[in-house]
Amino acid sequence: METPHENVRGDRNDSGYTLEDGGADLMQEQVNAVQQRLLDRFEAESQISSQAHAPVREAAFRRWLGEASGMLLGDLRQARTELADFTLIPFAQGQRRLCVALRRADHAIDLVLADPFDRGTRQWIESRLREGGHPRTRWYVATTGDVQAFYGRLERETRALAADTGGLTGDGERGDSGTLELSLAQISADESPVVRFLNGTLYDALQAQASDIHLECGPRGLVVKYRLDGVLQSVSRPEGREFADRVISRLKVLADLDISERRVPQDGRLKLSRSGREIDVRVSIMPSSYGEDAVLRILDRYQLAADQTLSVDHLGFDAHAAAFIRRLAQMPYGLLLVTGPTGSGKTTTLYGVLSEIHTGQDKMITIEDPVEYQLPDVLQIPVNEAKGLTFARGLRSILRHDPDRIMVGEMRDAETAQIAVQAALTGHQVYATVHANNVFDVIGRLASMGVDPYNLVAALNGVVAQRLVRVICPHCTEPVKPDLELLTTSGLDETVFDLPWRFQRGRGCSHCRGTGYKGRRAIAQTMALDIELKSLIAERASPARLREAAEKRGLITLRQAALDFVKAGVTTLEEANRVTAVQE
Repeated sequence: METPHENVRGDRNDSGYTLEDGGADLMQEQVNAVQQRLLDRFEAESQISSQAHAPVREAAFRRWLGEASGMLLGDLRQARTELADFTLIPFAQGQRRLCVALRRADHAIDLVLADPFDRGTRQWIESRLREGGHPRTRWYVATTGDVQAFYGRLERETRALAADTGGLTGDGERGDSGTLELSLAQISADESPVVRFLNGTLYDALQAQASDIHLECGPRGLVVKYRLDGVLQSVSRPEGREFADRVISRLKVLADLDISERRVPQDGRLKLSRSGREIDVRVSIMPSSYGEDAVLRILDRYQLAADQTLSVDHLGFDAHAAAFIRRLAQMPYGLLLVTGPTGSGKTTTLYGVLSEIHTGQDKMITIEDPVEYQLPDVLQIPVNEAKGLTFARGLRSILRHDPDRIMVGEMRDAETAQIAVQAALTGHQVYATVHANNVFDVIGRLASMGVDPYNLVAALNGVVAQRLVRVICPHCTEPVKPDLELLTTSGLDETVFDLPWRFQRGRGCSHCRGTGYKGRRAIAQTMALDIELKSLIAERASPARLREAAEKRGLITLRQAALDFVKAGVTTLEEANRVTAVQE
């Protein structure tokens, strides 16, 4: 990389870019402070007179900048903006810290700093590199104007793209529909540091495909975490209790919550718009010892449609589980239950079922809280408890709408469960989710809701319990031999080394953000009800007797399914222990 030509103190470089052009003048005071600090040090260490001609001073300053820092001089004028790595250096942080990360074709990283003497920024970047799996790097130095010009060019290109796709309103804030527009240009142009931080966090979380954002208030300020592939990862820790309070207040405003109430939990929603598509976000505010914590659940209903056609195979079930789900889904009537904890992919499984069996010959209706994904030619009803539209009331109305197949987003109360069972008994095919640990706990859960056992066994076709396990990153996978302690805690012994087990792990790389995992696959425990099992349920048999009868029919536990993935080298033994219990 070669050195660009630029006025040392100038407000304009050879590219003709000015701070006002890119909307970055709001951070000019901070940029001027960095520029002045570098110039003061240059004048103290060099022999160049302050009266020297500008070209001489420019050349001397550039030469000194490279020599004093021990870095090569970088040229950002020709750098392609699409190479910017916002996973390593988020846009808002890069503008504030005056640094850029560019990903090369060989997956190495070029790091460009405007202030190479800022130890805080260097340490922050090094910590991000450690989290990213220590990718190969080359360090460069550039002037503050070079870095500003790069971000300005990126803003202009992004603004043009957003205008083409309709992704940016005129005021760069909230559209007529109350949707928060997110774009790089809007984030950088906002005057408020709080608004800029929160919008930048939302943008970065969407880029990382996080399912949840956690904003936790601590004694020193805010801690931001993303849930990626089902596991929380710390992202940033902006200090200052006052700043943390202002971020939470801003979030309350966006979610239409009471900003004056800080003593009780509050729930709300907001809509985001990015690249022309809307994204729903559920917001939960909880009082804590140091203020209030917030959790944002991101529901990107268009993400699956953009990735691939939604089907039962989307979550990566094995052949046996996928065939079981398809067989029960195609039955003409009855009840199919999918169970698992929050975030285990239950709704995605049912959407895959609906997508596969939808031929246009059946009337399909769903009731959900909220509608997570859009399905063509399917009537999807969002629950609105504030207006009196609950699962139970909506389900009653659905039955008067001549449905053939019904999906219930969650059976969370006795009335909904009883109506769903009655619908299955009257010739409808009903698909529903319920929170339970395994296929046997579902029976007890429904019994506790007051569902009659005889009606339940008459309606229930089968149950699927599922979990999502993280998959080893294919870019950094390597063989590993687990130690004896890990084997013991996993319920295994050394004899597994004599068996064809492929123990693997991911060492961590830039593709997996240093975690060693990339993506997730579903494991499932399935149980179809035959005459004997239905008789045991009607007799209120114990879970032990039900399990014994199911095992005689070839029941595969969630633990067995997870260990099968370990054996095949799909996931790690640690991940299997995290997701499933050794003794089920």
